[in-house]
Amino acid sequence: MANQLYPLAMSFTQRHDDTEPFDVPADSALPGWLSSLPRAWRPYAMLARLDRPVGIWLLFLPCLIGLAFQRLSSGLFLIDLGWVFLFFVGAVVMRGAGCTWNDITDRDFDAKVARTAARPIPSGAVTLQQAYIFLAAQLATGFLVWLLLPWDAKITALLALPLVAVYPFAKRVTWWPQAWLGLTFNWGVLVGAATASLITGPVYLLYFGLALWTVAYDTIYALQDREDDALIGVRSTARLFGKRAALISFCFHMGAAALIALAGYLNDAGRIGALTALAFLGHGAWQATVLKATNERAALAIFKSNVWAGALIASGFLLSALVPERAPKSIFADHETLPPARAEAVTLPFGMELRRKPEPRKDVWLMRDIRAVLELNGIDPDAAETRAEQ
Repeated sequence: MANQLYPLAMSFTQRHDDTEPFDVPADSALPGWLSSLPRAWRPYAMLARLDRPVGIWLLFLPCLIGLAFQRLSSGLFLIDLGWVFLFFVGAVVMRGAGCTWNDITDRDFDAKVARTAARPIPSGAVTLQQAYIFLAAQLATGFLVWLLLPWDAKITALLALPLVAVYPFAKRVTWWPQAWLGLTFNWGVLVGAATASLITGPVYLLYFGLALWTVAYDTIYALQDREDDALIGVRSTARLFGKRAALISFCFHMGAAALIALAGYLNDAGRIGALTALAFLGHGAWQATVLKATNERAALAIFKSNVWAGALIASGFLLSALVPERAPKSIFADHETLPPARAEAVTLPFGMELRRKPEPRKDVWLMRDIRAVLELNGIDPDAAETRAEQ
């Protein structure tokens, strides 16, 4: 037995020796950056998924979208640059905190899946106690960002914490953990809107539209683990949809595009808002086509491309806030495109109407002559009119 354990102990020692090369995960998006970090930092960077920044962008972009969406009527302000910076810092630390919490709760599941078995907690690179301390440090940094937000945004951000806490357990009780993730990951839309002004009906439409988008892209992401999830009993929409995953994901893209277009219409996003929704839908159609053509082998690359889908929405609303909608041109005379004059009467039921009190004009015939006579007699006609009204 001792002879069997000795090679394993030596292997473990060599793997953690600073003189040996670091084993970067095969699916890391930034392997060079991860290897450049001090060895003691690398497990924590992996725990927070800092080497996989796609999740940071997918958490940050909804905040930017919500801010831009509520600036459509007022335009952008210089202070918005500060809000954008805070949103980005908050996205980095809170996404890291969410991933850390997810790894703590899923440590037993991760050990049974080939793609996640090398994560810091199941591999032993980080102890459970160290993971909790790291989680507290990230939450403390997020708290500092929270202190700088407006009051309404503070309250809105706090309401997201239960969603974050419950998410890791959703996959154990429902086939729709992606829907819960959609409600959680896109909460930044409400925070961004509350930072700009207030949360209105169109903002909620936009929020649910982006939640449908998350169901689509996280279903695509979950296709990588569908077989392992089936073996260990983890539920997901990827397993639920089966062979129709690509088609149903595109249906969620269509629903998302419809709600985004409706929200933009109700919030006066204009032509740019409509083109934004169409561009987003086109990107969704491209994802479904490539996913089907590659027999789901390109699932990870397609998932990552959703950063550009979110950037399309954010850029469209930012551009719409910066460029005011021009008045429509017409081949008719100018009076055809002038805004309607103030109505002198309002039609009421049963043939009744409510009329405005007509404003006296001082330059009409007879009134002009009366004013001239009053002025010749040393009477100020304006003062006399004021006394008469009193």
